[in-house]
Amino acid sequence: MLYLSTTSALVRSGLRATAMAALCLSASLAWAEEKAPSGDAAREALGKQEGDVDQAALLTQTLTASDKQYSLLKKGKWAATYDLSYAYTGQQQIDAKFTDSTLTLFKIENTRSHTITNTFSVDYGLRDNLTGNVSLPIVSKYSESTTFSGLSHGFGDLQACVRWQPFEMRRDAASFTTSASVRLPTGRSPFRTISGQNLATGSGTAGLTLGVNSSKIIDPIALFGSASLGLSAPARHLNQERDGVTLVAVHPGPTVTVGGGFAYALSYDVSTTMSLQESLSFPSKLVFADGQTSRTSVQTSGMFNIGLGVRTAPQYTVNMTLGVGLTSDSPDFTLGMNLPLSF
Repeated sequence: MLYLSTTSALVRSGLRATAMAALCLSASLAWAEEKAPSGDAAREALGKQEGDVDQAALLTQTLTASDKQYSLLKKGKWAATYDLSYAYTGQQQIDAKFTDSTLTLFKIENTRSHTITNTFSVDYGLRDNLTGNVSLPIVSKYSESTTFSGLSHGFGDLQACVRWQPFEMRRDAASFTTSASVRLPTGRSPFRTISGQNLATGSGTAGLTLGVNSSKIIDPIALFGSASLGLSAPARHLNQERDGVTLVAVHPGPTVTVGGGFAYALSYDVSTTMSLQESLSFPSKLVFADGQTSRTSVQTSGMFNIGLGVRTAPQYTVNMTLGVGLTSDSPDFTLGMNLPLSF
């Protein structure tokens, strides 16, 4: 069972730090010029000290810090997490209209969007193999285009999730967890915003996401992967006017997401992760007041993520991530930071 350990490494002696540095190629030449310590002193310095974590436990901490879906808590334990993320999306749309084979309209519209999200979440161990989670985001969004510029603040969509480990974790075997999350449309719906006045902070529909996650520690790295299916309820009783038509209902299509990567512990206090994620959103059905319907196109979002985790105190690990969009349906780039606190 993956579990975020809060055990910190004790302060190591100067002799041990020197001996550990001798393992690095860049420091080996400088070490050769100094007086070599005795064999007993070297073995004592390189040996595992009280309070140290072994490589397997450290990789487990690294993986847990990088993505909560791979972690579980012991029964009765609490954990709170604060996440701060920023996403930038820039798009260029060309609007062209032909009448009798003659170009009568040609317009290039640039849209830039900046989104800052503060997310507060709480985890609780219901059982040793079952963990519950509740999270609430606070969204600030700024959008600028040739026709509209505005800033909006508000709550995002409230989410409740459970993570379950069906099989007992065994040494040298892959670990599996499953998850189910419910999304409540507490944020400002994109289907009810007024054009030119405000921006959406939520999805506008309730949703259910089912996922399966797997990880395996192979010293000196931890491999992980996940797959999920997202379903959204229809949005009805709408009355949104855009471009001369009135939208009355939306039936969102399902979303399939797959991802994977690895985590690597650089030291007792520093770790890094690399991952790739792709989401495929199937067409949604739009219903208009005049009875006509339309379907959106399939959207593919791909992100490449690099993360760095630094343990600053026994109960504090700061994790920073950089994401780069790989497709036109993805944000251009994202920045993130999370600070998990265990009780």
